[in-house]
Amino acid sequence: MRSEHSTLPLFLFLMVAALAAFGQATDDKQATFFMGRVKYSANDGNDCGGVGHELMQLVSRASTIKVQEERKVRLIDPELFETPFLFMNGHQDFVLTEAELVNLRKYLSHGGFFFASGCCTSPGFPKAWRREFSRIFPAEKVKPIPYDHLIYRSFYKIDRVRCLHEPRDIQLEGVFYEGNLVAVMCEDGLCCAFSANNTCNSGKGVSPEDGQKLALNIAVYALTH
Repeated sequence: MRSEHSTLPLFLFLMVAALAAFGQATDDKQATFFMGRVKYSANDGNDCGGVGHELMQLVSRASTIKVQEERKVRLIDPELFETPFLFMNGHQDFVLTEAELVNLRKYLSHGGFFFASGCCTSPGFPKAWRREFSRIFPAEKVKPIPYDHLIYRSFYKIDRVRCLHEPRDIQLEGVFYEGNLVAVMCEDGLCCAFSANNTCNSGKGVSPEDGQKLALNIAVYALTH
């Protein structure tokens, strides 16, 4: 277990290994961490536009690894398989095409990791995400991730996340493949919390402090499992 103030030089080694597994060839790509911002269905990947930069900064502050700006990628692009960490967010309902589902199935079953967040606690996106991501692996439906899972211990030790506007705890939800967590979603405006200090979602969802901790835990987990 690493302390909250430790750096993560192991990140560099793990990211190189992850990128090599995806067939990356250049030294520049192997020396950096980057996030693929997903364009999907009719969404252009611009919801809450500062999310990618802020997540990269969280990783940079917690590690010795060099980070790059996010890259936009469609689920049907060949570049999908050169991007070990994907991020997706939005406000509205969406439907994935059969081609997008086929690529996601291949991507997640070959070591890729997917992080998603609803924006501004809008209900349309998380409802659609649960439905669409439950279509990827017929036997694996989206389900809550219990607090004893390692994703809540990968950097910060998180025992409980309270919702700001409702009397309930917030749990991440995910898709598992052969026992491995491969996709994670938070419905409660997590991207708003860690990227905009919750200013666009004031008083709702995840607090800025919990949002930063959860986002960093997800990134660390993706790179170490």
